[in-house]
Amino acid sequence: MRKLFFVLGLFFQVGLCLSQDVQYSQFYANPLYLNPAFAGSTGLTRLGANFRNQWPALDQSFIAYTAYADHFSEKYNSGIGISISGAKESFTNSQVHEIGLVYSYRLRLGDRRFLHAGAQTSFVSRDALFDEVILGTQLDIDRGTIVGAPGDGFDGDSRLRDIDLHAGLLYYDQKFWFGASVFHLLEPQISYLEANGNTLPMKYALQGGVKFDLAPGDINDYFNNTDQERSLSFAFNYKKQGQFSQLDIGSEFYFEPLVLGFWYRGLPTKYSLPNNESIISLLGVRLDSGLELGYSFDFSISKFGQRYSGGAHEISVRYVFSSKDPSKKYYPELPTFRY
Repeated sequence: MRKLFFVLGLFFQVGLCLSQDVQYSQFYANPLYLNPAFAGSTGLTRLGANFRNQWPALDQSFIAYTAYADHFSEKYNSGIGISISGAKESFTNSQVHEIGLVYSYRLRLGDRRFLHAGAQTSFVSRDALFDEVILGTQLDIDRGTIVGAPGDGFDGDSRLRDIDLHAGLLYYDQKFWFGASVFHLLEPQISYLEANGNTLPMKYALQGGVKFDLAPGDINDYFNNTDQERSLSFAFNYKKQGQFSQLDIGSEFYFEPLVLGFWYRGLPTKYSLPNNESIISLLGVRLDSGLELGYSFDFSISKFGQRYSGGAHEISVRYVFSSKDPSKKYYPELPTFRY
């Protein structure tokens, strides 16, 4: 019986994940998913992809991915991009896919102070297969039995299609950054049972931090010495969607070409469910070619625990095309986290 309730509780949490936005640990390596205002934020052309495998110790899988590309146009002082994201849960074969077009405009507020305003319009698809799902109305809790066969009692549309809209702002100077974004302004339909049932609540997000430049080191390439960037950053990422809220706080140490990161995630909710609280460690590397790779692991400290869930693995890869102008770097003076 205890195992039955554990499985039911886990299934409820997975259902919440698919009805809420997926949480990525390397959110700055997933910039357009974090805030549309990040489109074109490198000042160059960028390609990237992210993959997340959550709770790998379970028999049923929950995976998510994103892929994106963006470009900054100096002529129009604007960034444009495309973002593709998806999530899949194997128990019900539930899938969510979104493809969006992103635009941002950069406003100069001072010599080295900028404000980006961005927006994204998206097409969203949701699909589910309920042939093997046991609904709550089929459970006889007193006897610990299931009434009927899997899939009985479901009468609804298992394919949903909708349009959505996101927007955001990003301010930064040489040391500080602060962003605010809102997602699902059109609140698309997420209920498979009712034509005008539940809608996806808007998500509000705040992110910001501070970067401290440390004394640079030297890299000897046998002909001359070049400065090796060293910096330490502290940041937060707060999200609220419906009745749920979450805060990530952490730090990132950049010792060129390596990045080491550490995060704590979690805020209590009004429910007894853990809010996917975890300790996150990260290792990243930036190659001279412009290729950057990152790996992070979420160590679960929630009630489900590391033993049952297996935490979460996340991988990011991105490539920033170098400029023909040798005076330009891969990144302009934007002090945000790399991952």
